[in-house]
Amino acid sequence: MTAAALLGAALLAVPVAAHATAAPAAAPAAPAPAAAAAAATGLDDPAKKDIAMRIVSSAENSSLDWKAQYKYIEDIGDGRGYTAGIIGFCSGTGDMLDLVEHYTRTAPGNVLAPYLPALRKVNGTDSHAGLDPDFTRDWAKAAQDSAFKKAQDHERDRVYFDPAVRQGKADGTGTLGQFIYYDAIVMHGDGGDPTSFRNIRKRALAKAKPPAQGGNETAWLNAFLDARVWAMKQEEAHSDTSRVDTAQRVFLKKGNLNLDTPLDWKVYGDPYRIG
Repeated sequence: MTAAALLGAALLAVPVAAHATAAPAAAPAAPAPAAAAAAATGLDDPAKKDIAMRIVSSAENSSLDWKAQYKYIEDIGDGRGYTAGIIGFCSGTGDMLDLVEHYTRTAPGNVLAPYLPALRKVNGTDSHAGLDPDFTRDWAKAAQDSAFKKAQDHERDRVYFDPAVRQGKADGTGTLGQFIYYDAIVMHGDGGDPTSFRNIRKRALAKAKPPAQGGNETAWLNAFLDARVWAMKQEEAHSDTSRVDTAQRVFLKKGNLNLDTPLDWKVYGDPYRIG
């Protein structure tokens, strides 16, 4: 949950081949869900994705029950206004606005739609102007709507999860590396500021090479986590680095590059386990 206003762009450009043919071939049918799941080879495997969500929830919400967080909303005093939902969408950073806009496109007339003008005005600030006193109540009410849950899932994937997994695979990292990227982009966003995901990665590149460039995976991930810790310490709200030190580092030191269970870790001193 961080400065995510610029997070809509994917991390990798995907080349599109143009073919001068008289008649384009018919588009292949979309893969069945089972086939799509079988094609997933990292954090995008549904079981691994659920693990990722549970680990992030342990840090963001002190709970492994990430599906209970659709209704979560509070101002945690980090200068980003309200933080809410399964990934910490913020009223001050643009991703909450994007979420409510997407929700309103898919479910016109929803209970949050009237707040769109206020969300546009408070974007970039920590203000609650036009949101209080009923926004938190209406957010919880919206969270009972399956369309709102789907909207949160959609924006999580579009802005955070899918770009992190793509970059992880491009860098040649396994499931753990893709998770490390995901947790970083959730907290830091991918804007142009020095602590953004892309600049954390750039800082790591000065110290090591990712596997896709001939580097050692463990050395690369350690370099990335070093850069991540530096970025966290630049802001008081993120200065507790236990989500790296006693969670991600633990998995890495054990050589668990596939993020296989059982997993034991601590965040803010609290122990967690996925068996």
